[in-house]
Amino acid sequence: MTQAPAATKALLFDYRQAANPVRPGLTEPIPYHQWSPELHARGPSGVIPLDLSAQLGAEGPATSPGLAAHFVRIAAGEGVKAAARATSSLFFVLYGSGRCRRGSASIDWQSGDLFVLPAGEDPLLQAERTSVLYWVNDAPLLRYLGVEPSRPRFEATHYPGSWLQRELEALAADPSSARSNRLSLLLANSDLPATRTVTHVLWAMYGMVPAGETQAPHRHQSVALDLIIDCQPGCHTLVGTDLDADGTIRNPRRIAWEPGGAFITPPGHWHAHVNESGKPAYLLPIQDAGLQTHLRSLDIRFAT
Repeated sequence: MTQAPAATKALLFDYRQAANPVRPGLTEPIPYHQWSPELHARGPSGVIPLDLSAQLGAEGPATSPGLAAHFVRIAAGEGVKAAARATSSLFFVLYGSGRCRRGSASIDWQSGDLFVLPAGEDPLLQAERTSVLYWVNDAPLLRYLGVEPSRPRFEATHYPGSWLQRELEALAADPSSARSNRLSLLLANSDLPATRTVTHVLWAMYGMVPAGETQAPHRHQSVALDLIIDCQPGCHTLVGTDLDADGTIRNPRRIAWEPGGAFITPPGHWHAHVNESGKPAYLLPIQDAGLQTHLRSLDIRFAT
């Protein structure tokens, strides 16, 4: 490193020292991590951040450099404000029922529903029955950029759980699905035709791993914040940085699934979902792939 002779903050680095600063002690790599459903199984109403900001060297709460995931537990008859300076907030209802209020608008939700909100005032989540929601937003990205959300980029949108489940079952029954790398629905918004994503930043996949099946590895440069909606013992994800010649993951890390649990898949890592149980398993990965698609940097690849 060379510093300019005058009193200035200007620096020069040899290319070899600075071309890839993602390494421990500098720009921290995104770690493997998972969270147990015990986090939200009991306790008072409130927001539970899945915070890795200390490991990432970032201002928190942050689960990845650009996204923050949380569990929101709400006792029956109570309400919680989902406060964040964000352009995109996604909520998935693990269980319960209630209403999301924002100004004069509201969304009624129940188990299995998903809804997204654009920039605006903080919504109030009110539970009719004790509820747990999974909430992901892009507040860490805005903090890094040093900006405030100025206008909504899409309309608030509700994806009823009954519709998602019906459409996923129809997809599973389609004979052509046997050739797919993933048996999944990608949620999209008609306000965002170019990216085909649930918001302009967030990407969401409502997916199934059928009983006894393994989904072949794939990888992408977006970070995946994976929520396990439902599964039986024997379901897991294999993750690693390299493939063997046969297309399987070399020396994989095994991440066991728990219903209502969550884990993070770092960018660029190959991952395969495995269901060794006798019943279908369901998952919901949330990624910053809307932004990555806009930047043309997603680089999704599939093992052959």
